[in-house]
Amino acid sequence: MSMPARVVYKRRATITDLPLYYSGYLLKKLSKEKDFKKYYGELRGATLFLYKDDTQDTYTEKLDLVHLKSMELDSPYQRKTPTIFTLTLPTAQVQLKMDNSDTGEEWRGYILTVVKKEIPSTLQLLPGQMLLLQDVLDQEKKRRPPSPRPALPPRPAFLRTAFPAPSLSPPKDKPDSSAPEIPACFFSVTRQEAEHMLEANPEYGGIILRPSTLANNYALTLRQLTPSGPVMKNYRVTSTNSGFVIELDRPVTVSSLNNVLKYFLEKTEYRLHPYMASQPYDTRIEVSPAPKCISITSPIPKTVPKAQVAPMLRSQTKAELPPPSAKPVGGEYVIPDEHEQKLVQLDGELQEVLKMRRDIIYTANDQEQDTTYENHTTEKSQPSTAQKNIKTEAF
Repeated sequence: MSMPARVVYKRRATITDLPLYYSGYLLKKLSKEKDFKKYYGELRGATLFLYKDDTQDTYTEKLDLVHLKSMELDSPYQRKTPTIFTLTLPTAQVQLKMDNSDTGEEWRGYILTVVKKEIPSTLQLLPGQMLLLQDVLDQEKKRRPPSPRPALPPRPAFLRTAFPAPSLSPPKDKPDSSAPEIPACFFSVTRQEAEHMLEANPEYGGIILRPSTLANNYALTLRQLTPSGPVMKNYRVTSTNSGFVIELDRPVTVSSLNNVLKYFLEKTEYRLHPYMASQPYDTRIEVSPAPKCISITSPIPKTVPKAQVAPMLRSQTKAELPPPSAKPVGGEYVIPDEHEQKLVQLDGELQEVLKMRRDIIYTANDQEQDTTYENHTTEKSQPSTAQKNIKTEAF
């Protein structure tokens, strides 16, 4: 006896704990299988759960569509004909088959809306169906809000390539705005050499920027992992006056080579990283032998700094006194030094000055004495006024 649909639905919601967006019968097979198997599918969140029938409460298989790469239509779109889609997942390729094209278009619209978080612009659905898709899109954005892309890890300082990237700011004395900034994953190699480097050392990275065969242009070689194995791809990057053009089906123009690299990292969802060869590490630690004068076990004695004191002057003893200068032998001439000659010369000049002063003083004294004697003699020879008056009265 089968359980009621309400009970089955509650059990499925409890097991998966995801919102139900769309459900229906479909056929499924892997790319390696020959025949399709019929399932009842439920699109809950970004996961497709497959049941044997609509009465089974536990799913048989599930397909995680979060990392869906592509959903391609194998058969042409025609009314009332089965529709086959090929889902390319990171681990395998799965084919889904619907009874008619209308059902297949609905499945395609719901799957792409949930995975890409946008409604495809090429859907052939009715306005009511488009409104239902918009409701699903709003629910999924609330359930899985967009998270910022993880930043690239910083490049270790010990990693160096043959062509290091120049500094972002050119020297002030010699500015050169014409030279582009070269990323760290740039190598001056050919296409064959770049592919060999990526194949031989996949752990170093999966993207190499290299010069193109055309002058002043570049090329980008990358190695991608697919279900069938690693694949090498090469892209041309043309240099123009306004920047760099990535030659795709729809050409993309960026401003620098670093932005070219950033574009490919974003489009590959950061599953690839630039090729940067690492240098070998040392695996042994060697200890140099200790000096012989130092004991390893005994602690190192502390050195006390010495005070800087001026040396004391000792009194000279008789033995330390300098010997007396030898006296000149009689009859020998002694040559005076320059200092003694100057003293003798100054002594002679001083004596001459003193002699002249004495002569001047003596001459002045003699003149004063002669003047005094003459005045005294004149006073004696001439009578005074009183004597003259007495003589006049007598007469």
